[in-house]
Amino acid sequence: MSSLQVRKLTYAALFLALAMVLPFVTGQIPEIGSMLCPMHIPALLCGFMCGWPWGLAVGFIAPLLRSVIFGMPAMFPGAVAMAFELAVYGATAGLLYRMLPRKKWIIYIVLIVSMIAGRVVWGIVRMILAGLSGGGFTWALFIAGAVTNAIPGIIMHLVLIPLLVIVMDRAGLTLNKQQD
Repeated sequence: MSSLQVRKLTYAALFLALAMVLPFVTGQIPEIGSMLCPMHIPALLCGFMCGWPWGLAVGFIAPLLRSVIFGMPAMFPGAVAMAFELAVYGATAGLLYRMLPRKKWIIYIVLIVSMIAGRVVWGIVRMILAGLSGGGFTWALFIAGAVTNAIPGIIMHLVLIPLLVIVMDRAGLTLNKQQD
């Protein structure tokens, strides 16, 4: 295993650990804690920093592992749907950030496209899971879950993630452009 692969594995483990811990931090703000979507941040950052395969893996594993260890989010349908959503976040962020020119405004484009793609996948998976369980998943439930209830998190992600990506890029911590 190369030095770069070890660094990516180490970063990915750090992002996975953050995904386990951040919900405890935001949960201290009962009014909006869950609306801040804390597990989304490490999945997106892992994609930006380590590349799409690592972002996909961390995004997929984080909600499932957190559900098994802490019981939150509930495994079905919450953690299962989130696993696909966060996997798409990490993969899309990593892929686009690697492909597009390194300009500050590109970070916003990558972030917005990743967030939209992930939420669409979340809605599709929730619809499939609702069909399998005999439940329903309406357009109103999709809008509430993907947009309305997540507005504080969306705003926080649009402010925090680009700032962190810029700082990590300047510090030379981004491994996404480097070949394995």
